[in-house]
Amino acid sequence: MARPTSTLVLVAVLCLVVRSASAEFWLDEFTTDGDVRKGYDRSGRQVASLVLDQRSGAGFNSTRKYLFGEFSVEMKLIPGNSAGTVTSFYLTSGEGDEHDEIDMEFMGNSSGSPTVLNTNVWASGDGKKEHQFYLWFDPAADFHKYKIIWNDKNIIFQVDDVTVRVFKRYADLPYPDAKPMAVHATLWDGSYWATEKGKVPIDWSRAPFVVCYRAYTANGCAVGSSSCPAAGGNEWMDRQPDDTDRLTVAWAHRNCLQYNYCDDGWRFPQGFPGECARN
Repeated sequence: MARPTSTLVLVAVLCLVVRSASAEFWLDEFTTDGDVRKGYDRSGRQVASLVLDQRSGAGFNSTRKYLFGEFSVEMKLIPGNSAGTVTSFYLTSGEGDEHDEIDMEFMGNSSGSPTVLNTNVWASGDGKKEHQFYLWFDPAADFHKYKIIWNDKNIIFQVDDVTVRVFKRYADLPYPDAKPMAVHATLWDGSYWATEKGKVPIDWSRAPFVVCYRAYTANGCAVGSSSCPAAGGNEWMDRQPDDTDRLTVAWAHRNCLQYNYCDDGWRFPQGFPGECARN
């Protein structure tokens, strides 16, 4: 049997239904790079799809920058063998040596292996603060929600509204609180590190690879806008972990955590980062 053409494969894996686009689409708030498709799923919800092949990856980034906020999106990852690919939803102030960044990265896996969610925080170029979790579901079977809550007290990472990590602010340690950040989403070739520390590269015979995004929301302090909520309003601005968050973080650490930088003595021979002894 002849192998399907890449065009037919792409049609089969895109999360879209052919339909004329409306005047307003959430992706219009972003600039795009590479092969980015927009359309609708079968329920009529707007979907953006990123396509990776041997020529190029793909991505989109917000035209607005924010200093604190709550950012969420639903994603449907690559089915089957996604080894070597990296899919992301993150905030960053730029690419300089002193940049700030908050990451949710999904590291591709061989068929049958769990998908790893890599969370990380950078402040003034100081990073290496990864917590990596095995997801407890198949993220390619359906859409799941991923959220970053960022305020001047802490950064909260959530999966399907379940808090899996809280990165606390300490007055004497670096924290991303001064540089506005844009929202980014990317799909790219991370063969050199993504799967089993680079041991399993992308199988390009399975290309194109597609990741789908929908239900994007941003509720934050946009630069040049007066939309930032006042403190004390029980909004994301005042959000701190409650008892439920502490329980779910403990559950995620017991059952899903597969890498914690605070346990990696080889990486920090001169001593662990300051927050490790306080969390």
